[in-house]
Amino acid sequence: MAKKALITGVTGQDGSYLAEFLLAKGYEVHGLIRRSSSFNTGRVDHLYRDPHEPETRFFLHYGDLTDSAGLRHVLGAVAPDEVYNLAAQSHVRVSFDQAVYTADVAALGTLRLLEAIRDVQIKSRFYQASSSEMYGQAAEVPQRETTPFHPRSPYACGKVFGYWQTVNYREAYGMFNCNGILFNHESPRRGETFVTRKITRAAGRIKAGLQQAVYLGNLDAKRDWGYAGDFVEAMWLMLQQDQPDDYVIATGETHSVREFLEETFRLLELNPEKHVQVDPRYFRPSEVDLLLGDPTKAREKLGWKPRVGFKELVKMMVEHDWQLAQEDRVLRDHRAQQK
Repeated sequence: MAKKALITGVTGQDGSYLAEFLLAKGYEVHGLIRRSSSFNTGRVDHLYRDPHEPETRFFLHYGDLTDSAGLRHVLGAVAPDEVYNLAAQSHVRVSFDQAVYTADVAALGTLRLLEAIRDVQIKSRFYQASSSEMYGQAAEVPQRETTPFHPRSPYACGKVFGYWQTVNYREAYGMFNCNGILFNHESPRRGETFVTRKITRAAGRIKAGLQQAVYLGNLDAKRDWGYAGDFVEAMWLMLQQDQPDDYVIATGETHSVREFLEETFRLLELNPEKHVQVDPRYFRPSEVDLLLGDPTKAREKLGWKPRVGFKELVKMMVEHDWQLAQEDRVLRDHRAQQK
């Protein structure tokens, strides 16, 4: 019988890649989605509409991390072998504007889900999406599993709460709970308000003549950027071990926003000085200047390592968004002709 997995946040970047990964492993995959007045399943539509799939193994359930009763209902109905908690309001800058909601989902949402698993009395292995943002004003470089947390945003504070609840339920109730402390991971599926995708999407549109400029915040912030498709494998590997543990997942390299910007514009033969403007609105009230992860433990214990490098990641995103920009230009020209 196929293993069953439940993914919260299945319609997001990581959720869609993880669902693909698990389906390829032969899993039956269930995803939790919030009710919306518009369709928000674009990243996973191909998974349950694949005409080549002889038997459906991908299912979506309405639910929300703010609804304890709903979580218990879905867990009881699905009885998953593995639960991956990826849901969150994950935009760090927006978390300052929506602090209470962000904390409700990232912090209390994790607690509700852990308590629901315990209440329903299923033996699910649990993965918690923890974040490098928890390190914030980091005490050491690079950051390891033992580095103290110093969160610098409502999002990061919520993630620290979720991290320790995951550890607490592991120690108090013997649950198989793992934290994956993931450093920044990007892809063509990244939301367009996140800085990497904002840059590649804008650059493609500038090249296509659809816009003139892109407005950004702190260009000197440095991050450890990897590919989301690589990182979801690490999530799965954590839950296949004999004992639960917590792991840093990172590339071990750091690059600034400016470097990402320059590589993007170089690939499209654009001059960033002509099109990029720094806007104070995009600075955080408390900045995180440098994040760099040490993935040694994941490499030695999980056998995991990233496959996609920085320049390859940027190229992948640029090519995707250049294609989108060309399609947008064709649509614009078609509409102009119709007038």
